[in-house]
Amino acid sequence: MLLRRMADVRPDLVAEALPRLGASRREAHAAHTRWQALQHSPRAPRGLALRTAVLGPPDELEDRRFGDLDVQVRRWPVPLWPHLYWEVLTGPGGSVLNEHLVRAPGSPVPPATADALLVWEHTLDDVVGLPGARSVDPGVVTRWEVELPGGRRAAFVWGLLQRVG
Repeated sequence: MLLRRMADVRPDLVAEALPRLGASRREAHAAHTRWQALQHSPRAPRGLALRTAVLGPPDELEDRRFGDLDVQVRRWPVPLWPHLYWEVLTGPGGSVLNEHLVRAPGSPVPPATADALLVWEHTLDDVVGLPGARSVDPGVVTRWEVELPGGRRAAFVWGLLQRVG
């Protein structure tokens, strides 16, 4: 599911990643098709229940409070990126409020400047705090952009940097 959306932007990196996962293009397509079928099936679990059915129990669970709202943050390891976690933020009743890749606690952040960002290494959180950076919502759930000083933009899919242009 993650790689399919990333392939829209960086098919070259996805093609290089599949052998490292022990998967063929056909297997990746079949996995995405299964995910889409679950998303649209009236009998499949919804929200957090769907993520847990697919991913198993999270490695980490944290309760947080945002204003008046109590939320839970769940994190799962990601084999392709051992320094990252898949993070799902849920509200009351297990509704999914947000989900994306985040840096694993304690993992080192590669040095980040507006002129030196690493594709498939830096996360949205790593970049959005740079001096002069400004978040831009492109209107697509899986994507985000950060406008950098000098008018360049960093494009993210599921919270992971895909390109700077």
